[in-house]
Amino acid sequence: MLKYLFVLLVVTGTLPKYLKAQSVPAMQLDRPSQSECPFITPQHFLQIENGFNLEHIDANQRALYLPSTLWKFGLNEKFEFRLITEFLSLKKNAISTSGLLPITLGFKTALFEEKGIIPKTSFSGYIGTSKLGSKIFQSQFIVPSFKFLMQHTLSKNISLAYNLGAEWNGKNAQQTYLYTLNTGISLSSKLACYAEVYGALPAKDSPTHACDGGFTYAISDNFIVDLSAGVTLSSNAANNYLALGLSYRWNTKK
Repeated sequence: MLKYLFVLLVVTGTLPKYLKAQSVPAMQLDRPSQSECPFITPQHFLQIENGFNLEHIDANQRALYLPSTLWKFGLNEKFEFRLITEFLSLKKNAISTSGLLPITLGFKTALFEEKGIIPKTSFSGYIGTSKLGSKIFQSQFIVPSFKFLMQHTLSKNISLAYNLGAEWNGKNAQQTYLYTLNTGISLSSKLACYAEVYGALPAKDSPTHACDGGFTYAISDNFIVDLSAGVTLSSNAANNYLALGLSYRWNTKK
């Protein structure tokens, strides 16, 4: 695992020089917040969003993602293909478990452009595979989920984004409803920050609510780093998390 992390850091360390030479618009990320943005990855671009997350679930349990990666490829101006890979190291008391979570396949498609009170809107859908991962993390059934992704422009430097959706856990037919509410602020041409509340409302369990915030810094139009942290607002949710992100893209036709 350490070898994999070292290779990833070496590769990302060489990317900024290469990416800086390309003249393209600044990219839009689905991290570090829990809210997915409604923007589509440009056609022929491959975008990779890596997150290294440390999550303290309770006093005796912690989860470490090294990394959680969202792979995005723009098929056209309305549609992108998505794939999620996550390597998880889970420690509970003195017992550690590590492996690849089942791979998730998905897409995002644009629905509406922003006009008046109508927000810019897209739809994302996912199917989490049940068996394409380490055996210890496999589930009995596939894991579907979906979200409607919406964003309003409040001013030149401030936006309001929110997601509404649902997911299933791969163990039974009970759904969990999801929500996010996010305020993003551009502090300069390169630096931005956000604050957010989000949560989950299971059909037959207690709801969970949390809040987070963070910063993004654009090293170039195609290379962004981020730092974020979150805390729970519910006794039945993870206590807190800290995350570092490295995101980059390039035009596969060049």
